[in-house]
Amino acid sequence: MLLFRRLNLLTLVLCYALVVLGAFVRLSNAGLGCPDWPGCYGHVGVPDAAHEIAAAEQSYPDRPVEAPKAWKEMVHRYLAGFVGLLILTMAILAWRDASATLPRWLATSIVGVVMLQIVFGALTVTLKVNPLIVTTHLMLGLTTLSLLWWMWLGTRDTPNTATNIAAREPRNERQAWQQMKPGSAAGSRPLPAVLKPLASFALVVLTAQIFLGGWTSTNYAALACPDFPACHGSFAPKTELSDAFKLWHGHDIDYEYGILDVAARATVHLVHRYGALVLSTVLVGVALYLLSTGITSLRRLGLAVLGALTLQVAIGVGLIHLQLPLWLADAHNAGAALLLLTVLALNHRAWNRPGTETR
Repeated sequence: MLLFRRLNLLTLVLCYALVVLGAFVRLSNAGLGCPDWPGCYGHVGVPDAAHEIAAAEQSYPDRPVEAPKAWKEMVHRYLAGFVGLLILTMAILAWRDASATLPRWLATSIVGVVMLQIVFGALTVTLKVNPLIVTTHLMLGLTTLSLLWWMWLGTRDTPNTATNIAAREPRNERQAWQQMKPGSAAGSRPLPAVLKPLASFALVVLTAQIFLGGWTSTNYAALACPDFPACHGSFAPKTELSDAFKLWHGHDIDYEYGILDVAARATVHLVHRYGALVLSTVLVGVALYLLSTGITSLRRLGLAVLGALTLQVAIGVGLIHLQLPLWLADAHNAGAALLLLTVLALNHRAWNRPGTETR
């Protein structure tokens, strides 16, 4: 169990770094730094010799070799491969665990998500950063991160030795009854029944907003409204919803730098802003409720949700005023992942922990 937990934590940290690095690659327009997959111009690394560059540019005349962009993409691929191997190792360990205490099916499901992620990673290149493919690739990456986090949360209280198991066993039948009886401990109270639907609703709204954020980025609409809170000086600019959210435009199109017109990009940006307003309202309401429960663990989660949300909103507003500096745009993606992990922790507390908690 201890080895599995350490491996889970390492993979979780590296997966978070991979999500942030993937956003950096996309935001720095390096997603097509290598126009083929899984190699780069047919190489394991980036071609650097003169004859290699000449051969690469002859094979891909519309994609001249740009080593800085290509290396960003290849480092991302190397890290993704390493994380994938770690996830496969955890699945093997889970199935080889004789005590069957490790989460076999969850570990296996993460392997399945990674395999799907590999497919969309290849399609991202072959379909020339199609917004739907790239956004799905982002969502799958965050799904992998979420499942790793959920698995880490789920194994933290699992006993890993016979001594721990024995220590947790009641000494007599009376103690067993007290442990089984809800709210029997001094100062304890049952978790609110509304906690599960609240946590689930917050996660659904956050997931939708993350998709909108990915759609905004992959359609190069982050600066479609260069001012805030208005858009081009108006609170009711011209919008084109049908074009802004048309999921498929074809497969023979180069989507790098976007294909939508100004009005469609502004529409995407505005919807993302409205989504942020809705999400903020929901999460502030959930956080205030958690703070009002008088339950220590829920109050801490409420503060965590408020902190992560405040950071993310501040970064989002700063992006507009500072005109999308790369470091801050990447921090916005990191903040979204952090907010997701916080809301997932709330859901795990609501759905998978004991039904009572001390004040």
